[in-house]
Amino acid sequence: MASAPDIKIEIRDLTMAFGSFVVMHDINAAIKHGEIFVIMGGSGCGKSTLLRHMLGLQSPAKGDIFYDGTSFWQSNEDERQTKLRRFGVLFQGGALWSSMTLVENVSLPLGEYTDLSAADIADIARLKLALVGLKGFEDYYPAEISGGMRKRAGLARALALDPDVLFFDEPSAGLDPISSRNLDELMLQLRDSLGATFVVVTHDLSSIFTIADNSVFLDRATCTMRAQGKPSELLQHSTDPAVRQFLTRGEGSAVQ
Repeated sequence: MASAPDIKIEIRDLTMAFGSFVVMHDINAAIKHGEIFVIMGGSGCGKSTLLRHMLGLQSPAKGDIFYDGTSFWQSNEDERQTKLRRFGVLFQGGALWSSMTLVENVSLPLGEYTDLSAADIADIARLKLALVGLKGFEDYYPAEISGGMRKRAGLARALALDPDVLFFDEPSAGLDPISSRNLDELMLQLRDSLGATFVVVTHDLSSIFTIADNSVFLDRATCTMRAQGKPSELLQHSTDPAVRQFLTRGEGSAVQ
């Protein structure tokens, strides 16, 4: 069965397991081109595990993931590597090389995967840093800048190869509320300007209601997804107690 032309990513009948231990089963979701898709749920529900499956780091026990209508897990290794080069990843801790400047960090994938000259690579790296608001910080080392700036530098590196899909693992982790809000605004700006598809793992309600065009809610108790849709609409219309409890805890009831 082919995907609709506006669907960038489709998760079909996915079961995630470690040996005989099933983390989640029967996950189905469709993500449109240019959407910000949030994977949400409580601790230990399998959010990061789902991200690992989507990134090709862990194979499913059952089911598949399709990109532009093509199976990821039924593709051969060369085809998977081609797909992976169209992905960008912002890791939870930024994962910058501490011994490299910001421009050197962003240059790394360009040097590895393109035939560009050193001068062109440096120019592109500086452009990506400017895109995330770090113009003037190109020659700083990660230890010399704030946590929010390190996240932005990690995002600049994720953008280096002009990816079709950007993956974020808990982007607001370790950030103060203002830095977290600024990162949310940057993600929205990049979505609008680049047209890329974003997949974000987070449990931060403020971010969820601010950035998500679509989402899936994973429930640890039942080991399956309990809802899919725009979080603000789920808050208004869902009658599932687990979904409502997650979306209305603390500040969440006021963030719509």
